[in-house]
Amino acid sequence: MSEVYAARRARLHDQCTAAGSAAALVSRPANVRYLCGAVPPGAVLLLGPVQDVLVATEVPSAPPLSSGPPRSDEPRLLVTPGADGDPAVAAADLAAADGAESLAVEEHDLTVARHRALGAAARRVRLADLGRAVEQLRLIKDDEEISCMRIAGELADQALGELLESILVGRTERHLALELERRLVDHGADGPAFPTVVAAGPNAGRPGHLPTDRRVEEGDFLTISLGADYRGYRCQVGRTFVIGPSPADWQVELYDAVFAAQRAGREALLPGRAYRDVDRVTRQVLTAAGFGDGLEPCTGHGVGLEIDEDPRLTPSAMGKLDACVPVTVEPGVHLPGRGGVRIDDTLVVRPEADGGPELLTITTKELLAL
Repeated sequence: MSEVYAARRARLHDQCTAAGSAAALVSRPANVRYLCGAVPPGAVLLLGPVQDVLVATEVPSAPPLSSGPPRSDEPRLLVTPGADGDPAVAAADLAAADGAESLAVEEHDLTVARHRALGAAARRVRLADLGRAVEQLRLIKDDEEISCMRIAGELADQALGELLESILVGRTERHLALELERRLVDHGADGPAFPTVVAAGPNAGRPGHLPTDRRVEEGDFLTISLGADYRGYRCQVGRTFVIGPSPADWQVELYDAVFAAQRAGREALLPGRAYRDVDRVTRQVLTAAGFGDGLEPCTGHGVGLEIDEDPRLTPSAMGKLDACVPVTVEPGVHLPGRGGVRIDDTLVVRPEADGGPELLTITTKELLAL
């Protein structure tokens, strides 16, 4: 993998040079991992005019980089003394010592205080904004990244499928969420990709719901959204079920509308399709079915090293989809006091010649009565 990371850093070097900065400081954890692999918490990467340096407060337990003379394809590892030292400040000081006249930093990741500290540490260096250059590099995933996400999807599907075979009535949302996260780890995940959502009855379909001690009852909608983290890459799946022998008419109507909207969004995931067009076709189905009021501002988003990354599938999003970009499609409707429906999938954008969007999460979307 060292060659892959070296190629990524080379592309970023080229972008920085074209923008007039001979050095760049990458501080956002997911971006550092993208450019270097697994690194200690808090580590930063300096792409310097003389050398690339990974600055950390501790030595990696399984170092991806050597602490000796750097090879041509990897940064040197510099461990700053003391837990209180800021690796970013040490990196800025090193850039100044190496003669950098300007240093591009990730302003969107820095606090005001940290930005001031960087300026104070390297007074002769002009600080510029690197912007979201690394996030843009991360948009299109390579085969290895997609393979990790595919496994993460399989682990999430497996944990969810096993839970559905157990007795659910009488158990709390919190208990079910903890069990799902335990099953993820038991099957080989590094952990959950995000806090697991389990929402029953009037809580069902509510976005970002935190599990409570509310118990699952007959007649409830039950919404579950979970994800697995596998080797740093994430994947999410979400489904809604009915508890009891059969769903009520209003539950079938609502579920069918959300399912149709989600299918429209999935089918729109083709290279060249505008982000906002995917959102629009999904939203139109729910609006036509009479559920347009109170829809969420985002139909889906990118996923990879983070569970919520670029691109955003929203009405105002600018840009178009590329092949090999993983995104979620997750429309939902919540009816206050009654509950609601959410259906989430993670897919990889593929051209029609290759079969269209690749579905990474395959748990059935049939309305199951449990």
